Amino acid sequence: MEEQPGPDISDIGRKAGRGAVWSLLGTLVTRAGSFVLGLVLARLLAPADFGIYAVALAATQLVMVVKDVGVMSAVVQWRGRLEEIAPTATTLTMCSALGLYGLFWAGAPYFSALAGSEEATPVVRILTAVILVEAITAVRSAALLRWFRTGSNTKAVLAGFLVNAPVAIVLAAGGAGPYSFAWGQLVGAVVTGFFMLYYARLPYRLGFDRRIAGRLLRFGIPSAAGIALEIMLLNVGYIIVGNIMGKDWLGFYLMAFNVSSWVPGVIGSAIRMVSIAGFSRLAERDGASLSLGVQKSVPLLVTMVLPLAAFMAVLAHPLIIFIYGERWELSAGVLRFLAVLMVVRMLTSFALDILNGQGATRSTVWMNLGHAAAMIPAVIVGTHLDGIRGAAVGQAAAAVLVALPLAMLAVHRAGVRLAPVLPGLLRPAIGALVCAAVMLGLATVTDGLPFVQLVVAGGGGLLAYALVVVTRDQITLLSDRLVRLLPARAR
Repeated sequence: MEEQPGPDISDIGRKAGRGAVWSLLGTLVTRAGSFVLGLVLARLLAPADFGIYAVALAATQLVMVVKDVGVMSAVVQWRGRLEEIAPTATTLTMCSALGLYGLFWAGAPYFSALAGSEEATPVVRILTAVILVEAITAVRSAALLRWFRTGSNTKAVLAGFLVNAPVAIVLAAGGAGPYSFAWGQLVGAVVTGFFMLYYARLPYRLGFDRRIAGRLLRFGIPSAAGIALEIMLLNVGYIIVGNIMGKDWLGFYLMAFNVSSWVPGVIGSAIRMVSIAGFSRLAERDGASLSLGVQKSVPLLVTMVLPLAAFMAVLAHPLIIFIYGERWELSAGVLRFLAVLMVVRMLTSFALDILNGQGATRSTVWMNLGHAAAMIPAVIVGTHLDGIRGAAVGQAAAAVLVALPLAMLAVHRAGVRLAPVLPGLLRPAIGALVCAAVMLGLATVTDGLPFVQLVVAGGGGLLAYALVVVTRDQITLLSDRLVRLLPARAR
């Protein structure tokens, strides 16, 4: 596919917008399905099963990032024709994934023992096999993202989930325990991979060009290292909590972390599907275009995330009790602090996408190394002092005090002007405070009735947020766009 230099910024915006809509739609469906799947499995499995799965999940999320040594990100960002690099990129991803899986197969017992759950070893080996499937499809998936064909990508992921869920439920009902998670995800990955290959329609050839490989790896390795550190930072809490407190407490911690990940999983995943490609195309033009794109995007992101964080923090107890039952209530105290972490996660992940799109991949490594240096001791100390709640406090504090300032510094040094962003954050910040105050007051009035608290306090708080944040001009603009979308006959 021949790509023209200097793409028009409005054309990039339209393509990225359409891609984001498809991505958001698909993510909403899969997350809703995952939510229902979690409800079913929470009633079929014990907290210890979730703890074992948390260990395997931590291993898998790490190897998923480094499986292709960043080649997938390099393909999305590549300045030139895709066909000339596809054979070399495919060879690199295959060799990397095979070697990495061999290392994790051999190291699974040691990894599981470190996390305080030696019985997780076979689950780790099964779940990490997903990288072998995704290595086959990585370049094709990157091609779909590069071309903003996220609709095809979304359909492939949905097909995989439609297989994953019934497999996991049937196995859990049959007594497979944590193995139900692993086999469900592995089978789903195979189905997703098949559709990725079908939709990409990119000839599947292996080859090797030393010059191309060098360029891919010079971009990809720092990118993979930066994102791997991001994933490690998200999962290191599992390892520390499991090592200090055991698999039962780890199960409660995982449940709270999963709930706090709903928003990053939906909104963040949808954004990431198009953000690196979009920022890469903007960076091809000039620094001003990239700065403008960031300045428009960040206030929108913050506006979407803050009320949801307030909802989770204030209504953590009724939310956990209503959805999962009283036996999971110990997760609620953790969720309050992980809601703060959630907001910072969204912003730092967005910063990583900006830096990758700009090609400043080394900055992502230093940013996350600084965060790790602060967070790991904070979580260890917090867990010893106050159990799983202390672990959450440590993660949230390190994110706010270290990760966010480092992300802002890295983006600024990459040439993006952040000062114009600040005025656009004032109204959402005030709205979030009003939202939390209203929720807290209404939750006190409706205490003891989880569903009523969620509806009355949650609804009242979100309405208050909308009244503070949404302006009359925005309402007029939205209504005009909706009218234009209606068919002429319906008007």
